[in-house]
Amino acid sequence: MKRAWERNAVLATVMIGIMAVPGWAASPKMKMTTDIPPGIAIPESVETRLGELKFFDGFPDKPTVEKIYNNLDFQRAVQAYLLALAPVNMTGLREGLLKVGPANVTIPTFEDNMNARSIFLTANATTPYTWVWINLHDGPLVAEVPPMTLGMIDDFWFRYVTDIGIVGPDKGKGGKYLLLPPGYKGEVPEGYLVVRVPTFESILVWRNMPVKGDIKPAIENLKKFTRIYPLSQAANPPANVFVNVSNRDFSTVAAADYKFWELLNYVVQNEPVESLDPVTLGFFASIGIEKGKPFAPDARMKKILTEAAAVGDATARTITYQSRIPAAFYYPNSTWRQWLGGYRFQSQPGVSYLDAAAFFYFYATGVTPAMEEKMVGKGSQYAAGIVDSQGAPLNGGNTYRLHVLPNAPAKDFWSAIVYDNQTRSMLQTDQDYPQVSSLDKGLVVNADGSVDVYFGPNAPDGKENNWIQTVPGKGWNMLFRLYGPLEPWFDKTWKLSEIELIQ
Repeated sequence: MKRAWERNAVLATVMIGIMAVPGWAASPKMKMTTDIPPGIAIPESVETRLGELKFFDGFPDKPTVEKIYNNLDFQRAVQAYLLALAPVNMTGLREGLLKVGPANVTIPTFEDNMNARSIFLTANATTPYTWVWINLHDGPLVAEVPPMTLGMIDDFWFRYVTDIGIVGPDKGKGGKYLLLPPGYKGEVPEGYLVVRVPTFESILVWRNMPVKGDIKPAIENLKKFTRIYPLSQAANPPANVFVNVSNRDFSTVAAADYKFWELLNYVVQNEPVESLDPVTLGFFASIGIEKGKPFAPDARMKKILTEAAAVGDATARTITYQSRIPAAFYYPNSTWRQWLGGYRFQSQPGVSYLDAAAFFYFYATGVTPAMEEKMVGKGSQYAAGIVDSQGAPLNGGNTYRLHVLPNAPAKDFWSAIVYDNQTRSMLQTDQDYPQVSSLDKGLVVNADGSVDVYFGPNAPDGKENNWIQTVPGKGWNMLFRLYGPLEPWFDKTWKLSEIELIQ
């Protein structure tokens, strides 16, 4: 059966054949004829990137209709891909964590620092994480968190919901959070830090902060104070399962191929329409992903979606690795990238910063003001090193140096961690931890207090403790992190040197 637009195009072709006679070549001067201003009428033939488009007096012929709709579906699919990076990023976390154990019950924790074996988007190797997948489909949930954490809750669209821990409502003392599902109208008991989560599924994640470099007290507190259970069972909470996922070979990075659309469809089907804006949901619906309806693209649409996923992934990589936005760079004439648009990814209040969101959701995990806003002595700040001082891609076969000037503005510590350009996860080499940190024992500090960090396939003599291994034939990038950033970072009186090629 022909689609409506195909039937109309056939009819249009017939009509053109009937009417395309010399008498119809130009409109006659009629009683009510006036001059049509330029730019309103379309020519009979228009050359575009789609090829030649043909019209009879403004009406498209059949080949034009086919080209236009194929292009429209492709355009919307690419934009839908970029808009969906956030929820699909979350589905990657969901798939990986649920392989460890069921939602709500299981508390996966890196009891040692995460190493390169686990595939997580730009995770750190300095403060061990706890990741909990939350599911509120069965009603409110209580999350008791331990003291001295730094974390957040993000919803299934990967939007910030609340901080927990040091910069959250519990102020680092720990506490009982009551997570309420969308549309909850039941009784809200007293004695809880109440959080209304816009989606049924979400991520609860925090860093367990070491005590004078020792993680053991934090892990002991974690197991002593952490409990997650339904509010309905608050009088007799069921036991949780603590799983040590250190050195675990598993992935929480989502697929970027056709499976991307299937992952997006899961989120759309399982979350309230009210939890996302109509325009974004409209993009998803325009390509066949709409709540309450089966996602069943025909062969034409599946081909378009497959290509759109490839172009979407290529677009996200280009926005991330070759930004064209001057404000994306932390200093003038520098290569260091920074987050843009705040934790809401807006160029100004009420205006989405599309490229900023695409960069972040392709590259990173965890949305919170504590990773972006100015909080002197609290939270963290980031600078992304994507290229060397000359703007060239970082090549694993070369040797580079980062000169960290004295008095790095970090109350707690700084770290430099290397990531794989493909997975955006820690670069997998012979080193467990592809990082150098100011906390490292044996770190070589120069006489003036500065530190040189080296990147390359082989360590420079005597600099083994200051060296991060790279792999010939592979590209890489890095994040420089400041924990407890101080004023000189924000006012830029202290500057991060460029990554210099030395061999």
